Amino acid sequence: MESDASKSYVDTIRRGDLLVLKIGGNWRLSGQLPDFETMPDPLQENPDLAGIAFNTKSLNDWDSGLLSYLFKCLQFCRENELTFVQSSLPADIQSLLDLAQAVPEKEDARRSLESTFFITRLGAWGIQCYRGALEFHEFVGQCALSFFRLLTGRTRLRWRNFLVTLQDVSASALPIVSLISFLIGLIIAFLGAVVLARFGASIYVSHLVGYGMLREMGAVMTGIIMAGRTGAAFAAEIGSMKVNEEIDALKTLGISPIDFIVLPKLIALFAMMPLLVLYADLIGILGGLLVSTTLLDISPPQYFDGLNEAVAMPDFYLGVIKGTVFGVIVAVAGCLRGMQCGNSADSVGLAATSAVVTGITLIIVANAVIDWVAAIYGI
Repeated sequence: MESDASKSYVDTIRRGDLLVLKIGGNWRLSGQLPDFETMPDPLQENPDLAGIAFNTKSLNDWDSGLLSYLFKCLQFCRENELTFVQSSLPADIQSLLDLAQAVPEKEDARRSLESTFFITRLGAWGIQCYRGALEFHEFVGQCALSFFRLLTGRTRLRWRNFLVTLQDVSASALPIVSLISFLIGLIIAFLGAVVLARFGASIYVSHLVGYGMLREMGAVMTGIIMAGRTGAAFAAEIGSMKVNEEIDALKTLGISPIDFIVLPKLIALFAMMPLLVLYADLIGILGGLLVSTTLLDISPPQYFDGLNEAVAMPDFYLGVIKGTVFGVIVAVAGCLRGMQCGNSADSVGLAATSAVVTGITLIIVANAVIDWVAAIYGI
C-alpha cells in the first residue's frame, strides 16, 4: 500500500507560453498511475499554449509507467504542433525517449482483440483463396510459357543446374522411397492376409497388393514423399535466394527467374517421377511377396501368377500418369511458395511448410479427379 507521500501525481503550472507538468512521487506500474489521456485537454484552458515542459524535482522511483505517460504526452504535442521540451527531463529519461523514437513500432506488433463476425472471417478467407488461386494459375501459365520458349529455342536450359537437380530428385531419393514403398507393400499384404483369411481366400493377397500398388499407393506415396522432401527443398532454396535478393538481381540483369531457376526443377521432377513410381511399385510388390511367402505359405510363382491375373496394362499406365502429374504438382507447389516467400528469415520456414501442405493437398485432389475420370471411361 503506497503512502500519500510516495503516491504518483501530476500538477500543472503555467509559465509564459509553456505548460509545466510537475511530476512527483513513485511512478511504478505496480501502483495507480495518472493517465495522460484522461487528463483535461491542456488546449481548452490554454488556447495560446506553445509547448509542454516538465519539473521532476519531486520524482522518486520510476519505471516504464513514467515513460508510457511521457510518450503519450509527446504524441499529443506532435498532433497539436506543440513544443515538447525534452531537455527539462533527466538525462536517463531523455535517452530512453530518444531510443523509443529511433526504433518505430512494428506495424503488426499489436494484436487486434476485436472479434469479427463469422461471415466477415468467411469472406476474408474466400478472398484469400481466390487470390491464391489466381497466383497459382498465373505461375502455372508462366511455367508453360517458359517451357514453350525452351522448345522454340528462345531460352536455354542450364544443364549443370539441371543435372544437379536431376540427381537430387532421383538417386538421392531412392533410400526413402525404398523404405516407405516396402513398408506400404508389407502393410497392404498383411491387411489382406488378415481379412482374406476369414473367407479362405488368402491366395488373392497378390491381387490386392498388385492392384493397390500399381493404381494407387505407389504413385500417391511417392508423390507425398517427394512433396515433403523435394517440394520443401525447392521452396527453401528459392526462398533463401529471395531473402538474399538474388531473385531481384536476376530481374535487374534481365534474366527470367522462371527460366533460370524454376524450369530445370520442373523438367527434372517431370522426367523422374514416373521412374520413381515404377521403382516404388516394384519395391511394394516385393514387400507383399515377403508377407505372402512367410505368413501365408504362398510360393513366389503363385504370387506372381496372381499378379498377372489381377493387374492389366491400363492399371500400370494409370499409375505412371499419376506419377507424372504428381511430379509437376510438387515442382510447381515448391517453386511457387518459394517465389512467394517474404524477406525475413522465418519466411523461409513458412514457405517450406506451405509448399508441403499445398503439394500434398493438390496430390490428393488430383488423385481423386484422375480416379473419377478413369471410372467414367472404365479404365
